[in-house]
Amino acid sequence: MTQLTKDQIIRYKKQISLPEIGLTGQINIKQAKVLVIGAGGLGSPICLYLAGAGVGKLACIDFDRVEIHNLHRQIAHTEKTIGMPKVYSLVQKIQQLNSDIEFIPIQDRIDLDNAADYVRAYDVIVDGCDNFDTRYIVNEACFQQQKVLVYGSVLNFELQMAVFHHRGSKDLRAIFPEPPNPDDVPSCDLNGVLASTPGILALMMAQETLKIIAGLPCLHNQWLLMDTIAWEIKKLQF
Repeated sequence: MTQLTKDQIIRYKKQISLPEIGLTGQINIKQAKVLVIGAGGLGSPICLYLAGAGVGKLACIDFDRVEIHNLHRQIAHTEKTIGMPKVYSLVQKIQQLNSDIEFIPIQDRIDLDNAADYVRAYDVIVDGCDNFDTRYIVNEACFQQQKVLVYGSVLNFELQMAVFHHRGSKDLRAIFPEPPNPDDVPSCDLNGVLASTPGILALMMAQETLKIIAGLPCLHNQWLLMDTIAWEIKKLQF
């Protein structure tokens, strides 16, 4: 059975002190294998917090490179890493934060041909991508393999989050049977976003991921909507 070292107990003592986590929960976190889709406004802070929490095997897949307009919200990247592939920029930050975990950077675009192979190697998939095509590809791969999927999206000041394929829960197509018409979807490149807004959702998605790993209650057939202007939260059953 996997055990925690003395240094790990010291590092994670604040988490271990929570009765809901304890040593068993921290061992579960250490044993967990998580794949994050995207290393941008959602993916980069998700990875930082999962690494900080001690997820033992953490991977991130992204094909893009760091650009200066990313920096206001994609906090894992810096001016010095502009032009670098985002996953390798992320490596530097993760190694500085927690060299005790295994972090796997994957510079690739997830698509119909490779999604199943990438998903297969992990317990929990966290979708931080920025387009519907990829979301449906990831959802289908997770559905076929019944891998837990933590889903989130940002539109202006509104956040949306759900958990799919967890203990018999439904998937993305239960809410949206088909992808929307591309002409009806706001362009990520043209749509504005306040720096902190994706960070709020990223923390919520990291929280759900850790709760799932630790066996705590999480969203189940619920679509969470949050308006960060009015701080109004709705949970819709599906």
